[in-house]
Amino acid sequence: MKIILTFLMTGALFVLVNVNTYAKGVYQSNSAFIDEVFNDPTIKPKMLWLTGDVKAGAVKILGEKPRQLRVRYWRKQQKTAWILEAIGKTKPITVGLVIDAGKLQRVKVLAFRETRGWEVKEDFFLDQFSQRTLTPELQLDKSIDGITGATLSVRALKKLARLALFYHQQVLLKAHLNLNKSVEPTANVHSTESTRLSRTF
Repeated sequence: MKIILTFLMTGALFVLVNVNTYAKGVYQSNSAFIDEVFNDPTIKPKMLWLTGDVKAGAVKILGEKPRQLRVRYWRKQQKTAWILEAIGKTKPITVGLVIDAGKLQRVKVLAFRETRGWEVKEDFFLDQFSQRTLTPELQLDKSIDGITGATLSVRALKKLARLALFYHQQVLLKAHLNLNKSVEPTANVHSTESTRLSRTF
């Protein structure tokens, strides 16, 4: 009887160790994720500085100040990609997020370092984020179902999804404002020239 119990306990321990080994680790490198998303070597990373309204929005989403002063992103037309991190229980979870035309296109866990909550890397959970958008209150437009035993990891991914959508909005807004600034001087030149000509005649 003792031999059987010892065998069962050893087997259970072996399964547990193997599950934890399977759960933790780097599933895909950051560079491989970006290459997979764009398949374009000309796409280079840019920087979004976390100041002013951008910082305020990030604080509202995270519930605390961002740990960095700037965040890298990749962009091609209306599509942006982000690699962000959030603490699950005690360690960071690295997540790749892709947004196209204001909607979440893809969410992928690139690295998981906790011993619990690894289920968030599975498609049955991540598929819920597809096509989600951000409300004016900086919330996801639809709720995301949780996972028993992975509450903190689920919470971390939901925050990162909201954060990426918010950052995406800020990047496009900044690009729009910069475009307007580049057009305004030309418009002013035409206006000034028209006024000069009208005075001449």
